[in-house]
Parts: sequence; structure tokens; C-alpha cells
Amino acid sequence: MSIQHISAPHTSGQPDTTAHRPRIEYFDLSDLTGTDARGFVHSVETCHATARGLYVARKADRAPYRYTESWLLPELSLRATVHHVGAAHDRDQTYHLDLGDFARIGPKRWKAVLHYLDITVHNGHPPVLGGIDELLAAHSAGYVDRQQTRRIFELANHVVAGIAAHEQNFDRWLAAQNIRLTWL
Repeated sequence: MSIQHISAPHTSGQPDTTAHRPRIEYFDLSDLTGTDARGFVHSVETCHATARGLYVARKADRAPYRYTESWLLPELSLRATVHHVGAAHDRDQTYHLDLGDFARIGPKRWKAVLHYLDITVHNGHPPVLGGIDELLAAHSAGYVDRQQTRRIFELANHVVAGIAAHEQNFDRWLAAQNIRLTWL
């Protein structure tokens, strides 16, 4: 198994080591909105809860993407996202996985607490782990304690190892856990 790590470059070309609290997002099924970590409210075209989690789909607000779909999967502590680059059914085959805590906090309201690390998966290729510098900066600043930091790294290892054990295939890893996600 090989794990690739990349740090997201910023304007300086250096990894982001600016410490910040975990990012929190909210999803409201009643008014079809999602509130991002900066407090911006986005309209959501489709949003529904299932036994496995919450499905959210909306028009993307940045190029080159035209449409975005996400599944919040509480039992896996993951949000799986795919971006569509053309028509709604023409999705990029890359999965963007965010690690975090996802929960229903009311009859029609969900909360996502993102835990810095993310994994990019293109089936058939090794997963790419990102956000390590961000997590370590948050730990150094006291935003996440040692136990939380360890749990986040263990979760990332579990996900990457699971995908690797299923021929570098996110869908097969999910299927082995009796999870089948539907996408446009």
C-alpha cells in the first residue's frame, strides 16, 4: 500500500499552517440550504436523509465544476463528494473525502464538523491524503487535543487502508460494508 501526501499550496507556495478551529457546516432539509463554515448560506437543489446519512446536491459555485453531490456518512465519519464538470450526469470520477463528525441534530437539520484531513480517491490509483499540516497546526494551537488528533489520524489510516485493500477502489470498499451510494 502506498499513501501519497500533498500539502495544498497557497499564494506563497507553502503549505497552510494557519491554525483554526474545526470547520462547522449546517444543512437544513426544510428550507433546502447549506450553511458553510464561513456562514454563507447556499441553496441546495436536493437534500434528503437516508438510513446511512444525508445526500446533498447543488449547483457548484466555482469553475470548473458545474454541479456538486455529497453524502454525509456518520457511521464512517466521512463526507464523500463528487464534482460534475459538464452536464449533471457527467461527473468527475474522483471522490473527495472529508473526515469529520456528521450528525442529525434535529428532525430536518444536520451538522458537519470537519476534522482537517481529506482524502482524494480516483479509483485504481493510491488515495492522496491532504490536510496534515493543517491538523498539526490546529493541534499545536490547542484547537484539537492529543486524543482527537490521534483519532483523526487513525480514521484516515483506516479509510486509506480499506480503499487500498479493495484494489484502490472506494466503491468496492463501501460495498464491503454494505454501503452503496447513488449519484446522478
